Amino acid sequence: MAAASAATPRPIVLDPTQLQRLPAAEVDRLLDQLESTVPTTRAWVDLVDTGAREAILFGDTHGDWRSTMSVVRTFLTGSSTALVGLGDYVDRTPADCPNGSVLNALYLLQVAATYAPRVVLIRGNHETTNSLPVAPRTFEDEVEAAWGPSPLRAERISRLLNRGPIAATSRSGAYLAHAGFPRPPWPEPWTRAIDPTDRARLAEIAWADCAASRNRRGVAPPFHESDTLDFLAKAGLTVLVRGHDPDLTRRPIYDGRCLTLHTTRYYQRYGGVILARLPLDRAVSSVVDLALEDVPAAPVGKPSARNNAPWDRA
Repeated sequence: MAAASAATPRPIVLDPTQLQRLPAAEVDRLLDQLESTVPTTRAWVDLVDTGAREAILFGDTHGDWRSTMSVVRTFLTGSSTALVGLGDYVDRTPADCPNGSVLNALYLLQVAATYAPRVVLIRGNHETTNSLPVAPRTFEDEVEAAWGPSPLRAERISRLLNRGPIAATSRSGAYLAHAGFPRPPWPEPWTRAIDPTDRARLAEIAWADCAASRNRRGVAPPFHESDTLDFLAKAGLTVLVRGHDPDLTRRPIYDGRCLTLHTTRYYQRYGGVILARLPLDRAVSSVVDLALEDVPAAPVGKPSARNNAPWDRA
């Protein structure tokens, strides 16, 4: 993982309430700064590069910057802790987070720049729209609503989010991605299959549904327990931790080898708003070895009609 140069001044982290008060010119200056400080990673990263003994994992936040701030506070309590996001930082924002997509993204990008290399922001299907589009898509509209028309501004933020990997692994045995994993045939080494330029591979990793879920997006074939165990055996790993699917939030499946996290109040009714603590300094044999924690809920405004969707259809 390529960290920002030590000679480059790191930005002060502005929280979303401060970000939303910035005039457009200051936002553009912040983007200049982030473009020189946000690390650019490989498509796959090994969490050993973080130098941490534990990783705080959070699932889809979807513009819920109130929950994101709680997760970041938890991360900052430990000096030997990494922070790993599982993707989908934008779109489908809760009603009390207007323009939440852009505020959430800019907040997390500042954290990634300031605390590199301990912060890893894996890309989800809502961050890979340049290859596989999603719908509904509100991010660009939110950027415009916050600071006026500027197609370039939204594009710059999207490019910064695309500096993150599409998968990560830990020496303790975890495979982390937004949705799924590459399917056979696998190259040697298998990590060569983590290729965001290959649309089929990207669909498997950032879009695939789990066969245990009621959700079916149809972009990539759903994976079953046998597929999961075969992949983990091939990779020499023990557990899969993912986001993408609120229907499975908090439920260990596939004999304790697969766990789904969500960290947004948009989908709170499925399994809550949770994070997980992943040991990096000792082996994990099942997802039971990860500690789950509820993320404190911020005050919630009146839900909007769009929050009635049963899950993310795209």
